[in-house]
Amino acid sequence: MFPNKFTKVIVALFLYYPLVAHKLSQASVSDITKIPLDPKPTVHTPGGSYRGLRAQDGHYSMFLGIPYGIVDKQNVFGPSIPHKFNGIFEAVDDTSRCPQIEKSIISGSLDCLHINIYAPNSASINNPLPVMVYIYGGKFLLGYAGRYLYGPRFLVRHDVIFISFNYRVGLYGFMCLNNSKVPGNQGLKDQVQALRWIKKNIKYFGGDDTKITLAGNSAGSVSIDYHQYHLQEQLYNRVILQSGVVIFQEIALNAKPDPYAPIKLAEKFNFTTDDVNKALLFLNEVEPQVLTGVTEYSSIYFGPCAEKKFEDADNYITNYPTDLNTVSQTDVDVLIGINNDEGYSLIDVYFEDVHIECKDFLHMILESHFKFRNESMVSENIQRIVRLFYYGDDVPCSENKRPEINIYSDFCMNSPTLRTVKTYLNSGIDNMYFYMFSFAGERNFIKDYLKIPFATENAVHADELGYLFDISYMKERSRDEDMLIIDRMTELWTNFVKYGNPTPKPSKLVPLQWPRVSQDKLPYLEINTELRLGSRPLHERMSFIDLLDLK
Repeated sequence: MFPNKFTKVIVALFLYYPLVAHKLSQASVSDITKIPLDPKPTVHTPGGSYRGLRAQDGHYSMFLGIPYGIVDKQNVFGPSIPHKFNGIFEAVDDTSRCPQIEKSIISGSLDCLHINIYAPNSASINNPLPVMVYIYGGKFLLGYAGRYLYGPRFLVRHDVIFISFNYRVGLYGFMCLNNSKVPGNQGLKDQVQALRWIKKNIKYFGGDDTKITLAGNSAGSVSIDYHQYHLQEQLYNRVILQSGVVIFQEIALNAKPDPYAPIKLAEKFNFTTDDVNKALLFLNEVEPQVLTGVTEYSSIYFGPCAEKKFEDADNYITNYPTDLNTVSQTDVDVLIGINNDEGYSLIDVYFEDVHIECKDFLHMILESHFKFRNESMVSENIQRIVRLFYYGDDVPCSENKRPEINIYSDFCMNSPTLRTVKTYLNSGIDNMYFYMFSFAGERNFIKDYLKIPFATENAVHADELGYLFDISYMKERSRDEDMLIIDRMTELWTNFVKYGNPTPKPSKLVPLQWPRVSQDKLPYLEINTELRLGSRPLHERMSFIDLLDLK
C-alpha cells in the first residue's frame, strides 16, 4: 500500500505520462490516418498469415493488432497463454488497450495482448532490417501501444522495423499475492511473451532477429531494467532506457503489494470473505472495466514485486534488483539517459496539492523513501545537511521551487540512473552511452499536457517522446528547431539500433563522435539545438548524494 500522500504523487507523475483517455476512447484507425484498403501486404509465417496495410505517410507497411497472447479466462489475474493461430489474420486495427483508468475514464478489455509491426518497404527475408521494440510507460497502471501516441513515421524512415505492443497494467498486470495462481508481475511476463513472439517471427516480416533493440520510457524503461536483471533468455541485443530504472521504482516509491487486495476489492461489491482464493474466484467473473473502476481510490499498490517462490508457478522476480549486485543480461549494448529537469513536472503539481505538508518535505523524501548504510546517521542531521546544500539560507518551499525540483530530480531519477550505470559496468557491460535531453520546444510531451510554459528552458520527464514519435495531435507542430531535434534524435536512436553505436561516423546532423562510458570516465551527450559533449553530468549534486551513502 502507499505509505503516504507523497508516494502517491511520486507514482502519479514520475512513472506516469497521460494518454488523454477521453480521446483514446474515441480514436479509431480512420481518425489517425486515412489508409487505403489496397494493396494489402501479406506476411506468411509457420503459425499463420497476416494481412496488413500500406502506410500513407511513408514507405512502410503496417501489421496492426496481431495477437501474441491470451488472458486465461479461468484466471484473468494470472500469466497469459501463448496465442496459437492458423489461417489469415486481418492485421488492421491498433486501437485495443488493456483495462485501465485515467482521469476517471475507464477503457480497455482483456482481449488486448496485441503487437503492432511497422516495416519499411525495403525489408524482406533477403534484406533483414534491425528491429526496435518499444515498451510504453504509464506507472504500470495505464498505457497503450497504438499510433495515437507512438506514430512510427520518424523512425521507420531510417530503415529500421518499429514494433510496439500492449501488456496488462493495473490489477490485471500487477496483482502480487502469496498465491501460486497469482504470484505477481503478470504484465512483465506479458512483455516476455511478446518478446518471444517477436524473436520467433520477426524474420518473416523482414526483421533481423540478431539485432533487436528493446526501448522504453519511464515505466517502460523500468520494465527493461527488470528484464536486464531477471530474464534468462537472449530475446534482445540492445537496450535504450529513457528516464526509468528499478532503483527508483523500489527505493523511491517504497510501495509494496497487498496480499489481501482481492478481499478488499471483493468487499467493494458486498462480497465478504477472509479467503483470498474465494475472493479471486469472485473477482474473476466481474466485468473488467467495472473492476478496474473500483481501484481508482483503493490505495492498493499494483506494480512490480518480488514474488514468493512456488514450484507450480512461473516465477520471474524472486529478488529485488536492489538486493542483487549484477545483471543477468550482460551481452547487450546500452543507451541510457535522463532529461535535465526530470522533477519539474512533479513539483509543479505537488506543491499546489499538498503545500500544507511542505514543512515535512525533507523528512518525507529522506526518511520515508531512502535507507542509509550507516544506520547511526541521525535524521535531523541528514535533513540539515541536505537543506543547506540545496537551499543555503533560503526558506524551503518558498516561491522559488528550484531547490525542490532539483531534490526530486536528483534523489528520484538522476542518482538512481547513474547508480544503474555503475552496476551495469560492474556486471561486465562495456558498450554503453549516456545522454541528457534538454531541449525545450513545442513538442515537449509532458510540458504540453501539464501546460508548463514553453519558455521554461528545460526538459521535464517524458518530454523527449514528441521528438521520437509522430504523436497524432502534434502533427502541426513543425517549427524548424523542433524538426531539427526530431531528425537528430531519430538518427541517434536508429544508429544505435543498427550499429550499437549512436554515432558510427560524424554526419551533417550529428557532427561528432559520442564516447562510450567506462569505469574511469562518464562522458555524455547533451541533446539540444547545439549538441554538447560533457563529462559526469550534474557531478557536484551527484557527488553530494554519493556522500550520503544511500543503500
